[in-house]
Amino acid sequence: MMNKTIRQIAIYGKGGIGKSTLSSNLTASFSQLNLHPAQIGCDPKADSVNTLMNGDFISTISEIVREYGNSEESFYKAVYKGFNDILCIESGGPIPGQGCAGRGVLVALNLIEQYKILEKLNIDIAVYDVLGDIVCGGFAQPIRQGYAEEVYIVTSGEYMALFAANNIAASIQLFAEQGLKSRVAGIISNLRNVHQEKDIIEEFAGLINVPLIHHIPRSDYVQRSELLGKTVIEAYPESKQAQNYFELANKILNNENRIIPNALSKHKLLELMKKYSNSELMI
Repeated sequence: MMNKTIRQIAIYGKGGIGKSTLSSNLTASFSQLNLHPAQIGCDPKADSVNTLMNGDFISTISEIVREYGNSEESFYKAVYKGFNDILCIESGGPIPGQGCAGRGVLVALNLIEQYKILEKLNIDIAVYDVLGDIVCGGFAQPIRQGYAEEVYIVTSGEYMALFAANNIAASIQLFAEQGLKSRVAGIISNLRNVHQEKDIIEEFAGLINVPLIHHIPRSDYVQRSELLGKTVIEAYPESKQAQNYFELANKILNNENRIIPNALSKHKLLELMKKYSNSELMI
């Protein structure tokens, strides 16, 4: 058991793009596909796994380390079982106004590795839900330190979401040039009902040479589920939205793409957005 390879993927994207919602529904889907998954929230807000924990906040690694120290015994106080036996962990961060949030992520990931938590708890696949785009070295740690060599970028068709997605692609391109093994496995589109949104995202994906894995539609089922403190997979398993998450999970499980992207210049990205903005004005 201890020698098996654990598949580890990182979910990146602009803050507020819906990474935690997507990650939780993805992890819940994995749990229904005869896998034992873990979700690791890498954000000081510590709200990544709420819908896997019936809407509850859990103690974070940062909080446990501050209160009890960083022994292996105390570390397990930050390890929870959520929906369908999913392993739930939040890195947390410093007390507001003190310290570096990215440093909190690094400490958390190092302790997970040091104590072999994923191996000891027989995890098959781990999902790292990471704050924002890579503007801080601390939040780059899941890929910089080699925890997750498989990266998915979440975006909508909005300019700032694509700007962040392009920054992430540029960061991974740079890391690859430095000899790191992390690669982009695909783009996941989390739709906001922007005009010609699918076309925008598909063209962007083609321009940076990264496959588009799946379009996740906007749906009222997401908010309804979150108000219940649950994922769509748990609350509305027969819904079309749940089927979209299952389709995404299966596509990821069968995806072998590991790509060094070709990030766009700011000028090229702006050209792309203007192209679709002009087409909207002509309607």
